[in-house]
Amino acid sequence: MTETALSTTQRITDTLQRTFAPEALEVIDESELHHGHSGWREGGETHFRVKITAAAFAGRSRVDRHRMVNTALADELAGGVHALAIRAAAPGEG
Repeated sequence: MTETALSTTQRITDTLQRTFAPEALEVIDESELHHGHSGWREGGETHFRVKITAAAFAGRSRVDRHRMVNTALADELAGGVHALAIRAAAPGEG
């Protein structure tokens, strides 16, 4: 499968896996919850929630963690992703 044939969900997942080697990762397409709102489009893949646990976040502030994820996903955010909610934790954090 070529990179362009992958879904946005899969591209986000692959990028975060490569970048952070997380212990836990969940990428949730919440686009249908935003039907009719700004940025929504037919077919979804516009609004996402990411839950990620990775050692790379240890000792980093919440803002730094979000910046790290946003930087890793810059191509997706510049493309069709309208909204991204992030919960980034270090291993052992609740």
